[in-house]
Amino acid sequence: MAVKERSKLKVAIVHPDLGIGGAERLVVDAAMELASLGHNVHIFTAHHDKNRCFEETLSGAFQVTVYGAFLPRHIFYKLHAVCAYIRCIYVALCLLLFWMWTTPFDVVVADQVSVVIPFLKLKKSSKVVFYCHFPDLLLAKHTTAARKIYRAPIDFVEEQTTGMADLILVNSKFTASTFRKTFKHLDARGIQPAVLYPAVNVDQFEQPQVTGMNFLSINRYERKKNIELAISAFATLFKLESLQGHNLSNVTLTIAGGYDSRLRENVDYLEELKSLAKKEGVSHRVYFVTSCPTSERNKLLSECVCVLYTPTDEHFGIVPLEAMAAYKPVIACNSGGPVESIRNEETGFLCNPTPEEFSSAMARFIQDDKLTEKMGRAARQHVVESFSTKKFGKSLNQYLVNLVQIKEE
Repeated sequence: MAVKERSKLKVAIVHPDLGIGGAERLVVDAAMELASLGHNVHIFTAHHDKNRCFEETLSGAFQVTVYGAFLPRHIFYKLHAVCAYIRCIYVALCLLLFWMWTTPFDVVVADQVSVVIPFLKLKKSSKVVFYCHFPDLLLAKHTTAARKIYRAPIDFVEEQTTGMADLILVNSKFTASTFRKTFKHLDARGIQPAVLYPAVNVDQFEQPQVTGMNFLSINRYERKKNIELAISAFATLFKLESLQGHNLSNVTLTIAGGYDSRLRENVDYLEELKSLAKKEGVSHRVYFVTSCPTSERNKLLSECVCVLYTPTDEHFGIVPLEAMAAYKPVIACNSGGPVESIRNEETGFLCNPTPEEFSSAMARFIQDDKLTEKMGRAARQHVVESFSTKKFGKSLNQYLVNLVQIKEE
């Protein structure tokens, strides 16, 4: 029997912390696009600071409800994973008790943390989608016997609960491959994730206004983002023989990104980066910007020469998309998601994660002042064709509608 397509769905999204970052950007884009297609969207989270969030979360296009903000993020800077699980479970229980029993959602999208899935599955009338940015057990440290014992039950729960979702989505082919290799029991059961690339709103970026010779790095202030590579590569620039005779007086580096004073790593890492810039002798040319709003980020993108993206084996990486949408080429590591989003030698350069290779790529923009414009045009077109929020929204919408149709059959 044919099933009539539902024109409007009730969609809940469960996300641990609605701050500023690539995962949060994806959640906000998903909510905005689904809302624009006529769906009723509601985000549930354990934290939402109205002074430090994406502006769209305040727009009224979708509702945001916070549960469990009083719960700790850590205990004496330990047990981060356990605290995250507790906070997310609390959010899921509140969603279940206060909303789903009375006004059930057609679909619930669980983002990042899979432990909430068994609780959401208690309401049989709702389908559950899990968006996996990357297996958490690979992100966690298993360096000591104590940590291995601590992580063992968490890692087990992650795989078991992930497999309970009605649909699993991942952010890249790289993550899909890693998923299959990591969750071998799920792979043996034939549970395969589908790839749904993150996207970027290209309309927010206007024609660039390049001023000076500023290189830009955008990332959260976390050690896994390898921002020190940008500083070391920048310092190496001034030692390259190929740039002898070039005027480098206006060459600068700006490091911008998400910064949360609640997180000890953010605070410590920023100080480490400042110390490295001083050690490399370039502190007077390196500028640090913390938690800049979208308007300031867009201004930085508009005025820079190119963007440096330094994480290795990044699951996908939204920054390269934002940079290319802003008509800017990207220099990134030749691994992980950037390999799928950047066209080497056309929209940017994919390099080994060494200061020497990054600086050589940076030097090409100093040697050829037309390269930014040429690559920037190609980069913008590439994003418009392959990674627009409209395309992302249509793909996500189709996944959700198909799930509801299966349920109603």
